[in-house]
Amino acid sequence: MYKKIIFILLISLNLYSAQNYKEIKFIGLTQISNQVALETVNLQKDSYSNEEINNAIKKFYKFNYFSNISVSNENSILTFSFKEKPFIAKIEMTGYKTREDDLRVLYRSMNVKKGNMYSKEKIQRAKKALLLALEREGYINSVAEVTVTNINDTSVLIKFDVNKGDPITITNITFKGAKALDRDAFSEVIANKETDVYFTWFFGRNDGEMDFEQLAFDSPRIRDLYLQNGYLDAKVTAAFSKVDFNTNTATIEYTIIEGSQYTVNNTIIYLDENILSVEKVYPKLQLEKNDVFNIAFLRKDQEYIKTQVADKGYAYTNVTFDIKPNKDEKTVDLVYNVTPGEKVYINDVIISGNSRTLDRVIRRNVYLAPKDLYSLTDFKDTKNKLNRTGFFESVDIKQERVSSNSMNILVNVTEASTGNITLGGGYGSYDGFLFNISVSDKNILGSGLNLGVDYEHSSKKNNYTLSLSNPAIRDSIYNGSADIHKNETEVTNDDDDIGDKTTLEKGFGFGVGRSLYRNTRVGINYSYNDEDISYEYDTDSNTQYVTSAITPYINFNNTDDYYLPRNGINTGTSLKYAGVGGETEYILSSTYFKYYYSLQALTDYDIIFRYKNSLKYIEDTGNVPDTLTFYLGGPSSVRGYSSYAFDPDDYDDITNFKQYFTNTAELSFPLIPSAKMRWGVFYDYGMIGEDSFSQITKSGTGALISWISPVGPLQFIFAKAIGPEDGDDTSSFEFSLGSKF
Repeated sequence: MYKKIIFILLISLNLYSAQNYKEIKFIGLTQISNQVALETVNLQKDSYSNEEINNAIKKFYKFNYFSNISVSNENSILTFSFKEKPFIAKIEMTGYKTREDDLRVLYRSMNVKKGNMYSKEKIQRAKKALLLALEREGYINSVAEVTVTNINDTSVLIKFDVNKGDPITITNITFKGAKALDRDAFSEVIANKETDVYFTWFFGRNDGEMDFEQLAFDSPRIRDLYLQNGYLDAKVTAAFSKVDFNTNTATIEYTIIEGSQYTVNNTIIYLDENILSVEKVYPKLQLEKNDVFNIAFLRKDQEYIKTQVADKGYAYTNVTFDIKPNKDEKTVDLVYNVTPGEKVYINDVIISGNSRTLDRVIRRNVYLAPKDLYSLTDFKDTKNKLNRTGFFESVDIKQERVSSNSMNILVNVTEASTGNITLGGGYGSYDGFLFNISVSDKNILGSGLNLGVDYEHSSKKNNYTLSLSNPAIRDSIYNGSADIHKNETEVTNDDDDIGDKTTLEKGFGFGVGRSLYRNTRVGINYSYNDEDISYEYDTDSNTQYVTSAITPYINFNNTDDYYLPRNGINTGTSLKYAGVGGETEYILSSTYFKYYYSLQALTDYDIIFRYKNSLKYIEDTGNVPDTLTFYLGGPSSVRGYSSYAFDPDDYDDITNFKQYFTNTAELSFPLIPSAKMRWGVFYDYGMIGEDSFSQITKSGTGALISWISPVGPLQFIFAKAIGPEDGDDTSSFEFSLGSKF
C-alpha cells in the first residue's frame, strides 16, 4: 500500500528536492517518540534529497504502526504527518468458548489480543487460526464472521461470530485387550466419550462430540489409570479414529496390553536425618507395604515429603522418586531422593494491586514476614486466608528468588467490591410477602472493618440490626464485635379469647475473640434482650422479661474462598447460657458443619460437592420464653417448604421446638463462568421437635441458579417437597440475595 503513497510523494517532493531545512517536525506520533523517530531514520543533516526522504518513509512504514504518512515543507520546516493504525480495544466471541481462561488460550493461539495494532491481514490470520481450532475440536463446516467496529479514531472492537458447524459424534469406542478394567472406568478419564443412545442432553449423559485436540491425550490418560491400579507394564496405543464425513460420525479404537498388577514391597526415603527424621514421615505416606501400587498416591507422597522438608525452611527442596519393579515377584520398591538445598529466609513481602485495601490489612493475613524462615505450608495457607477475607476477586502469590538463601514473596491482588446492597424476598402463606434489605461493607475504607445495617419486613415481622466487627483489633490476633437490634414479630394465635401475639424485642450485644491456632478462633459474646409480649384481646396475659446471656464459641475455617469455596471445612459450635441476670434461664447449644470438595480432578469438570448441617438444642434450666423456638422450612433449612412452615403455634400440644437438625447435600456446576454464574442440584433433610429430634421430619429437593453479582450472591431456588402431608405449607420457588452456601 505504501508504494503507491511513496510514488505520489516523490512527485510532490520534486518541488523542494535537495533543499535545506532548519527544522524537522513529526505530527501524530504516539507509538514512538520524536527522538526514536530521528534516530531510526537517521535524519541528522541540514539538507536532504528526495531519495533520502523516500527511504525515511519506508523505514517508518516498517514499524507497521501507520496507515498513511505525508510530508510537507513550509518555511524550511520539513514536516512528517502520520496517521496511525487503530489498536484493538476490545475482543468479543459469540457462539464458541465462554470461560475467560479458555478465551485467553484461544486468543493466544490466534495471535490477537487487546492493545495490538489492528490490520486486515492480522485479523484474517486470526480467523484462520480460529477455524483451525474448531477443526481440531472436531467441528466441520464451521463458519466464523468477523465484524470490526470503530470505537473512536484510534481504537476498534473486533467481534468473532462463530457457527461451530456440525460436530462429529463418536458412536463406538473399542478397548482391545482390556480385561482388568471395565469400560466405565475408562469413560471416567478420557475426554472423548461414546455417545449415549438416549437423552444425551440430560445431566450426566454423554453427547459423544469428538474433540480432536484432546484425542492425543486420551491414551496417556488410560495408561495413567492402569498405573493407578498397579499395572506398571501397561501399554496403550494411540487412538485410531475412523471418521465418516457423510454421517458426521466416528469410531475410536485402542489396543491395550495390560501386563501384571504390582504391589508395594518396600519404601526408602534418602533424607538428611539432621533436617527431618524419616521415621516421622513413613507413617503419613499413603502407599504402604502390600498396597496395590498407585501412581496418584505416589505423587501425593512425593508432595507430602517435599512439604515436610520445605516447612523446615528448605524452599528449593527437590524430591525425585525411582520405581524399582521386581517382575518375578510382581512387587515394586519405591525410592525417594530428597535434595533440600539451603535454608531460605524471607527477604521482603511485596504487595501490589491494592488501590483501596491498606497494605497492613493484607500483610496481617500473610503468614510469612521479612526475616522469617520459609514454610511451604505457610505459603499455601496465605492464599487461602486472603481469599477467605472476601476482599479480593483473585489472589496471586509467587516466590521470587533473591539468592540461594533468600526470597521475596510477591502478593498481587485484584480487589472486589466489598460494599453490598443485598435484597431478599419470597412469599409464604403465613408471612405473606417477605422482604429483606441489607447495606454492608466488610472492608470500610480498606481497613478490614465490617459494618452492616439490616432490615427485614413481612406482614408478620419488622426486624432492624446495626452491627460492627473488627477481625483483627490493631492488627493483632484478637477480634471484636458489637450490635444493636430491634425486632417486632406478630404470631397468629388460634385462641380467639386472647388474639394474635406480638413480640417486641430490643437489645444489644458485644464480643471478643482471638485466634487460637491457624484457622481456629475462640471467643465469648454477651447479649442483652428486653422482650415485651402482648396479646390482642387479653392484656392480662401480656408479659415482659429480660434475657442476659453469655455465649462462648469456637470455630474452624480452612476453606479456600469467601463466596465460592471449592475445598475445605468450615465448622463451629457455641453454647449460649442465659441466666446472667434477667428472668430467663436456659442453655442453647448450636453446632454447624460445612464441607466443600472439588471434583475437578476426578471429572475434569468444575463440579463442587457441598455438604452442610446444623444441630441446635435448648435445655430448660429454669425459664424458657415462648418466643425461643426453632422453625423448619425455607431456604436456610428445608427447601420445598415455606419459611417457618413448621411453627409451634400450629400445634396445640407444643410450646417450643427445642431440638433441631438439618442437613443439605449439593452439587454445583458452572453455568456462565465469566459472569460468575453457576447452577446446582440439592437434597435437604430436616428434623424438629419438642422432646425429640424426629418428632417432625421433612425433606425436599430441587435445582438452583446462583450468581455472585456486583451487589452480592443471588440465588433462584426451584424446589419440590418430598412426601408432603395434607396441610403442609409448601413453596416451589424462592429467591435470596446476600446468602451463600
